[in-house]
Amino acid sequence: MKILLIGEYSNVHWTLAEGLRQLGHTVTVISNGDYWKNYNRDISLTRSYSKAGGLRYITKLIKTLPLMRGYDIVQIINPIFLEIKADLIFPIYRYIRKHNNGLVLCAFGMDYYWVKTCCDSKPLRYSDFNIGDSLRNNADAIKERKDWIGTSKERLNKYIADDCDMIVAGLYEYFVCYRQAFAEKTAYIPFPIKPERNALPCDSRPGNMPLRIFIGINKTRNEYKGTDIMLEAAEDIQRKYKEKVELIKVESVPFGEYVRLMNNSDVLLDQLYSYTPAMNALQAMAKGIICVGGGEPENYHILNEDRLRPIVNVLPEYGSVYDSLERLVLHPEMIPSLKRQSIEYIGKHHDYIKVARQYESLYYKIISERQ
Repeated sequence: MKILLIGEYSNVHWTLAEGLRQLGHTVTVISNGDYWKNYNRDISLTRSYSKAGGLRYITKLIKTLPLMRGYDIVQIINPIFLEIKADLIFPIYRYIRKHNNGLVLCAFGMDYYWVKTCCDSKPLRYSDFNIGDSLRNNADAIKERKDWIGTSKERLNKYIADDCDMIVAGLYEYFVCYRQAFAEKTAYIPFPIKPERNALPCDSRPGNMPLRIFIGINKTRNEYKGTDIMLEAAEDIQRKYKEKVELIKVESVPFGEYVRLMNNSDVLLDQLYSYTPAMNALQAMAKGIICVGGGEPENYHILNEDRLRPIVNVLPEYGSVYDSLERLVLHPEMIPSLKRQSIEYIGKHHDYIKVARQYESLYYKIISERQ
């Protein structure tokens, strides 16, 4: 197949492209590299936010449009798959739809159905937008509600979701939200990760070795993603166990630098309001780094995993994070087993070739049904 992947979130599309190429398909990735993360892509479509940046971006986009024709499958990362306003994406989407065969919408992050469902029917016990029956009212949650509900972004998302051939969710949470509106054409496929071939954790751990805790900080999303609570708990643990804990804090760096700084850590602190680990945490797990974050039963159930439990699941509260970290500090004998399980879990459920085969089957099904 000839496949076009447009947009990027946390290296999902580039990793998927590598897997699909291994299976013999021709794949092109067009993206902005996910902003400052600067992930790989075949065609770079970036925008500067200077006075003339918008005009230069539109000019480049128009020149790129002929390269978006003639594909068996086009997959877009989000309804807002370009760095322009939603109203301007409508005609671009229609052009892409007209000049290609199948089209897949990804449910990988922020969009109308995620926001609306978490705020209204609340199928999740907690999320970016709710804790139980109560709405979260931090600045980011309020901003996203205003941005996606009753706006041109809502109209665009609804239009594309109705029109596309399939919707693919990469996390349990997104699958639950889209399934309510589009049960027949919403599929769950795990995020793709390239396994670390040399990731072999030791079977034992020296008692005097400090626990190396890694946390990535995006100051603009601190409260929204729960990084503020994670960081507070980690800093308090470090103060209490000075000789036993090393805390590594990294803020808004490109992906390559992020990975380099994460290497040799024991623990990664992931998102607090999630049921499941996302791309950064999965990449860490592939290296044998333990994820402290979302590992709810629903995550294992959707994967049909009844044995491995590598994720240190925490509830969205300070005490849960603190207690979980303290348990790892006081019981270092747990660490080798969790590291081994993390590597096995990624190989079993997220290996990029295995995931690419799931997409391949989905794409062939779409093409067959459109003939």
